[in-house]
Amino acid sequence: MSVDLVVRNCTVVTPAGRTPDAGVAVEDGTIVAVGRSDQLPDADRVLDGNGNVLVPGIVDGHIHNREPGLEYKEDWESATRAAAAGGVTTVVGMPNTDPVIDRPEHLELKFDRGEASAHVDFQSYVVITSENLDLIPDLDEAGALGYKIFLGSTVGDVPPPNDGEILEAMERIRETGKRLGFHEENGEIIDHYTEQFKAAGKNDPIDHSHSRPVIAEQEAVERMITFAEETGAKIHMYHVSSGSAAEAVARGKDRGVDVTAETCPHYLWFTEEVMREKGNPARIQPPIRDADERERLWNVGIDNGAIDSIATDHAPHTPEEKKVDDPFGNTWDAISGFVGLETEVPALLTFVDQGRLTLEEWVRRHSTRPAQIWGMYPKKGSLQVGTDADFTIVDPDLEWTLEDSDDLHSKNCVTPFIGESFTGKATTTVVRGNVVYEDGAVVGDAGHGTRVDVDDV
Repeated sequence: MSVDLVVRNCTVVTPAGRTPDAGVAVEDGTIVAVGRSDQLPDADRVLDGNGNVLVPGIVDGHIHNREPGLEYKEDWESATRAAAAGGVTTVVGMPNTDPVIDRPEHLELKFDRGEASAHVDFQSYVVITSENLDLIPDLDEAGALGYKIFLGSTVGDVPPPNDGEILEAMERIRETGKRLGFHEENGEIIDHYTEQFKAAGKNDPIDHSHSRPVIAEQEAVERMITFAEETGAKIHMYHVSSGSAAEAVARGKDRGVDVTAETCPHYLWFTEEVMREKGNPARIQPPIRDADERERLWNVGIDNGAIDSIATDHAPHTPEEKKVDDPFGNTWDAISGFVGLETEVPALLTFVDQGRLTLEEWVRRHSTRPAQIWGMYPKKGSLQVGTDADFTIVDPDLEWTLEDSDDLHSKNCVTPFIGESFTGKATTTVVRGNVVYEDGAVVGDAGHGTRVDVDDV
């Protein structure tokens, strides 16, 4: 028997454990065997893992690919090129584009653009506003992965529904069986402090952070959990930035609410001092928190399990929009968000090297759990025989520093991770049996990536 592709000489790691001197066999884009290297079949192409670690393909459930409408920042091709280079095999795009993804024809447009140019597999959320509650069944039928509500101000100024409409949305979404996620910041609190700070001439980058206090995030988490407890909806908290919010998620889980949560590498890596050190390039919403909140996020969210998954909130903007040439200038003239698809795996592997995570825990939160949360498992995130042959090979011992944004693959590459040093990096990325990144280069044609059909999982 000969198959299309075999990878040998790796340590295969899943949440269940690790197998040394092992690999994967692939035929027609599907995994047909996982096991010891000497037990795998012959193949048309054989890759030597060089003793590195092979894991289920990384799933990033939170990126802003900016297409349609904002392609000057990023598009499907450039975002998924960065994903491939970062070891990410599946991404999920956010709906605050132009037009916003709020009706079936806009969702279809986003899918069509992805099919034409993506390097890795993809999906998309749809946004819920006051204007499209009646379209929820149609959006489900159109293939949406899940739903999102922006509770606080964000890039694109998508207005939130009122609380009554959110309750109604939860009831309707519950009937679809899919999950509703939130940008969980109380908009009224944020607007109040932003106006106060501007009036007082508080214009430093750290002032943007302090205008969005932890209580705005914590309250929004508590309120949505209460609504979900009432309606029985499945909910998700995107980009949890603080230990206080993670504690609120934990309380919801303890009450039996089906609430899941993600955090991002930058919240685990930096403290708010990065705003004083690097300025507006590190501006993001919700903001990076102080050292106490970061440590509580680690303790409650990671060590005690309140945080289910890791994602990036990858959000490219031009250097002009990020005020790179004036990083400590008036923060209200800058925009929030930065790229992350090529630093997420290195950051998490660095935490593994530091002993803050095991390899198994990293894989669970960065591949298996996001796939489970968003209905893509076991097709994605599993390494099971019969599933998509998506996997990532990493060198967990490689020490390196991100010297310059030119080393990244997005269309715009502003990030506070410039100058940071890591231990670990993706070396090979495989999507449905096709190698899309190896030897430091993205390979293959754009358009290989395909929409993940959630109706088939």
